[in-house]
Amino acid sequence: MARRKEIIPEYQSENFNGKDYFRTRIKDADGKRVALYGSTRKELHEKVKNAQTEIDNILFQRENPTVKDYCEKWLMMKSATISPKTFRGYQLSLNKYVISQIGDMYIDEVTLDDLKLLMVPLSKMSSSVYSKVNMLIKCIFSSAEANSLIDHNPSATMSAKGGKSQNEKEALSDEQVDQLLYTIKGLPPYLFVMIGLYTGLRREEILGLQWDCVFLEEPVPYIAVRRAWRSVKNRPVISTELKSPAAKRDIPIPKCLVDCLKEAKEISISDYVIADRTGKPLSYSQFQRVWKYIEVRTAKERKYYRYVNGQKIVCTINPTLGSHQPNNPKLVYSLDFKVTPHQLRHTYITNLIYYGVDPKTVQYLAGHENSKTTLDIYAKVKYNKPNELISVVNKALSNKKNN
Repeated sequence: MARRKEIIPEYQSENFNGKDYFRTRIKDADGKRVALYGSTRKELHEKVKNAQTEIDNILFQRENPTVKDYCEKWLMMKSATISPKTFRGYQLSLNKYVISQIGDMYIDEVTLDDLKLLMVPLSKMSSSVYSKVNMLIKCIFSSAEANSLIDHNPSATMSAKGGKSQNEKEALSDEQVDQLLYTIKGLPPYLFVMIGLYTGLRREEILGLQWDCVFLEEPVPYIAVRRAWRSVKNRPVISTELKSPAAKRDIPIPKCLVDCLKEAKEISISDYVIADRTGKPLSYSQFQRVWKYIEVRTAKERKYYRYVNGQKIVCTINPTLGSHQPNNPKLVYSLDFKVTPHQLRHTYITNLIYYGVDPKTVQYLAGHENSKTTLDIYAKVKYNKPNELISVVNKALSNKKNN
């Protein structure tokens, strides 16, 4: 069968600098008319075909983006409403757990089975990682559905429950607080711990705190949260960009913290409340060394390595409370519980709820954007043993009886 001869349109000709050209106009992918030129009709015709193919590909990709393309677009749209730190976290999670697995698939061909298979490796990770990736997937496919890129959202029925459960960090009891403060009195982490326990500031808010935001001589002394610390390649960066608008708050402080801050301010050589020996804010590694003063005083199982006849031997020690470290007799194992920086904030917020502060006030003091977050995370019973609960129960029931 003879090949059909291609018909070349009669393009408009123009003369430019004494030379004849052929010209036509086509609509690009954005609907704008653009001009194309060729020295011959055939050359111009080829240019038109190539341009049209490219335009068709762009239009197809817009209407049928890959998972990778739409994830990147969704991140760009979210960047206007989330902090750079949150943006980087979302970006890393999507690249590592989603795009690397199904990034080349068109978003309209992804099924629920594809997403379930994607989540299988995550089920062996922590529940926080699992729920975060689950949330990102749901947001992306819900957005795609809202923009009519897909007819059905395959993530709609996915469960957010999965991953390995983590040990919940309980609030410190009053006895543990006393034990902690007694143990580290006079040591580098003492001021940080006091601020955390009695203001509930986040770690980045404490490390970014400057003396111009500490008002100790006011009728009601308070701390104004206006700056935050973050680490970039182990270098401290202080900015006025907080975790959220709600993080900007003024927190009244009790007398014990006022006295502690006054003592620290008298000897301070820095604009920062927590600083290194030169007056600069702490780097991430410096803060780790400060916190080590607490960790090394905790009576917990420890492993270390030693070499015997060229063989690497794992040794385990189980220090007892009140005993001394063999290599440093002055160091006493004084704590029988583990402490994390966030646990200080957890303790502050839990105490507010336990002592009856209303949820909206707790929400403000915690710097949360809504009270649901506060109650979901922190509103847990502080004491749960009968001898600890009896006074609370008796008080509640006696009030009811009197009414």
